[in-house]
Parts: sequence; structure tokens; C-alpha cells
Amino acid sequence: MGATKTDHFSKNENELATLTKALGHPARIAILNHLTKVGTCICADIVNELPLAQPTVSQHLKELKNAGIIKGNIEGNAICYCIDENTLQKLTTYINNISKNISTRTTCC
Repeated sequence: MGATKTDHFSKNENELATLTKALGHPARIAILNHLTKVGTCICADIVNELPLAQPTVSQHLKELKNAGIIKGNIEGNAICYCIDENTLQKLTTYINNISKNISTRTTCC
């Protein structure tokens, strides 16, 4: 079996690509914005905050959870979601490194 294109990149590059891809939809950004305001939240509360159907919100939550951006704990019949601080730190470090490298350059295109 041949190598996939992702095999040509580092583990860190692949992880960051997965994270940023998961952030590539405005509904997911809105979910994260809501979670930063309330801390933890169940799916029904998130559905009430967004102009989307419950199955659509659930799909977006699944994408964020699969990427490791949010965590979910079962509480009775519901899942309580929160942002995974460790994953957020990876993204913050990546963006800070880009910013630092750009600020040390003297020329651009």
C-alpha cells in the first residue's frame, strides 16, 4: 500500500491541520465562543444558541470532539461539553510562533 500525503508531514503538522480544519466552519466557532462564555454546556443549550437544527449542532460538536478541541462528559441523558485546554494551548503556541517569526522578518514579498 502506498504512502498517504499526510505521511510526508510531521506528527505536529498533521495534528495542527486536523485542529485548524475542525475550526473551519462558522458554526464551530460560534460553539466555541458560547463555551468560552459559559464554561460547560449540554447540547440542548448549544442548540438554543444557534440558528441550526439539533442534528446539525450534534454533527459540529462531533467534529470538534474528534479533533480534540472539546471534551464531553455524560451527565444523565445528556453530554456536557467544555473546551480542552491542552488542545487550545497547542493552537495558541502555534499561532504565537508564527507571529514571533513574522515579527523578526525585515522584508515581505
